[in-house]
Amino acid sequence: MTLAPAQPDRTAQPPPAEDYRALTQECGLLDRSERGKLALTGAGAVEFLNGQVTNELADLRPGEGRYAAFLTHKGKMLGDLRILALGDDPAQRPTELLLDTERVALQALFDMIRRTKVGYELELHKRTLERGLLSLIGPAAQSIAGVQQLGATEHANVSTQLAGVSALAVRTAEGIDLICDAAETERLAAVLLERGAARVSAEAAECLRVERGRPRYGVDMDDSTIPQEADLNERAVSFSKGCYVGQETVARLFYRGKPNRHLRGLRLSAPAGTGDELRLADRVVGRLGSAAVSPALGPIALALVRREAESGALVDVGEDGITAEVTELPFAPA
Repeated sequence: MTLAPAQPDRTAQPPPAEDYRALTQECGLLDRSERGKLALTGAGAVEFLNGQVTNELADLRPGEGRYAAFLTHKGKMLGDLRILALGDDPAQRPTELLLDTERVALQALFDMIRRTKVGYELELHKRTLERGLLSLIGPAAQSIAGVQQLGATEHANVSTQLAGVSALAVRTAEGIDLICDAAETERLAAVLLERGAARVSAEAAECLRVERGRPRYGVDMDDSTIPQEADLNERAVSFSKGCYVGQETVARLFYRGKPNRHLRGLRLSAPAGTGDELRLADRVVGRLGSAAVSPALGPIALALVRREAESGALVDVGEDGITAEVTELPFAPA
């Protein structure tokens, strides 16, 4: 299992006020170069990956991107990933697919590709240590990145230059990611700081992610999770594409079944720790996933909870008398 271990003594803490203000009102800068990165090149890259992941890639063109999951044959998640299509001509097929995933899922993604690529015209490249990744988060991200030509849809990408540093700018739900050569990461960060970005902590960025109800693989999802349980169908799954690994389970659950669990928000009575057990009338209905103390919402968390814990239900959290109200996502203002 890849779910983070229970840490009942490690309760969430509020992020620094200046970090939260930068992320929500200005522009925060976070180095996420540790994320796992691979690349596929060759004429068969798109066809191959389209048969392995949950989203449609056949119509993907340079400058576009997709979010997807890769699964076991039983439809359980091995990880999620961002797929970025690179190339000079948007009318042609991509010359490279850049794959970005949680570090905890990198080995599974690498093994899946290496095991199943036989017979396809493609090459697999390691990029984790070769590429840096800086996230600009906040309303001023685009102006600081200086990429007015970047498409408005999430995962849109374009090559750019910032003070002589070449980078790939990628649209995110929170701002702009910039991917560059690893050796240029600090130089690029210095340029962004000069333009008005402020360095922020990973904990502050995680708080914002929890507020917006976006689950993270390895914390909120693991290898027991089916995409629909984590509310990923709309973002990560195509129900009109051809076959892919795990499709039968995903389609059957969508058209004829009801998930036993759902991703939900929790409004906590006090800060709690990732992994804390959730109980409804003495029955275990889940475990706490990502937890945060939001300056706007107070103590909150994400969790996969059993469907009997409906929105509005009050559940017990851990062993310290903490309770939580189950709520739909994203969180409504307090």
